[in-house]
Order: sequence, then structure tokens, then C-alpha cells
Amino acid sequence: MIRFLAAAALTLAFAAPALADGMVTYNTDETFDDVVFGLESAILDQGLVIDSTSHVGEMLARTGADVGSDKTVFLNADVYSFCSAKLSRKVMEIDPANLRFCPYGIFVMVDPATPDTTTIGYRSMPEGEMKEVEALLDAITKAAIGLE
Repeated sequence: MIRFLAAAALTLAFAAPALADGMVTYNTDETFDDVVFGLESAILDQGLVIDSTSHVGEMLARTGADVGSDKTVFLNADVYSFCSAKLSRKVMEIDPANLRFCPYGIFVMVDPATPDTTTIGYRSMPEGEMKEVEALLDAITKAAIGLE
């Protein structure tokens, strides 16, 4: 029990949200695989379907030499895309141009500079009706790393 509480406290210490460049991110000491598992579960727990998973880290590693680069950008990096029919309809009935935000995406990455830290996050949404989508993204993101 004490070990669990210590691990939870460490995760919470890392998990303060950061806002930068139109993103909301949380850092955790959980492994990439654990965060991905948590994210997949959190999306499904909302009754949503994962439309696609983009393995961006693998793609960049695979194509680096082809574009003349040997830099390791990520140790791991995936983007999960999904949509909510109910919420998407709601925000698009208010403004059809909200289509530009669909599908919604949450990313998980490990930077080679901080290999013991996994970052999970999403793009912040503009003021107005899209803040409801942002609240959903935040709830899913926090649930993925055990904050909700």
C-alpha cells in the first residue's frame, strides 16, 4: 500500500498540466506502453471508437535516413484519433466550421532528452462551444494517467 501511494504521489507530481503553443500536456513517470494502454481504455470508457492510431515516432525513425537526418526525434510517439458523434454534432450545429477540429486527437510521446518521462496531451480548443470538446479531451487524458 505504501509503495502504491508513493508511486501515485510521484505520478501526481509529474502530472501538472502545461500550456504551451496551443497544447495541454501532462508528464508522468509511467511507461509509454502503460500510458497508451490507459489512453485506449479511457477513450473506450467514454463509449468512443478509436478511428486511427498514427505511429509518428516509428515513421520518423523509419524515414530519417531517406530525408538526410540521423536525429532521433522521439523514443516513442503515437497520436490517437477519435470522434464523438453526439458532441461533434452539437458543436457543428452551432458552427459548421468546427469540422476543422475533427477528428479529435491525443498524443503520447517520449522525448529522448527525458527518457523516463512520458508526455500525453492534446491541442487546446478555441473559446466557445469547442471548450466542451477540450473538457472531454482533458478528462480522457487525465484518466489515461490515473488522475480521474
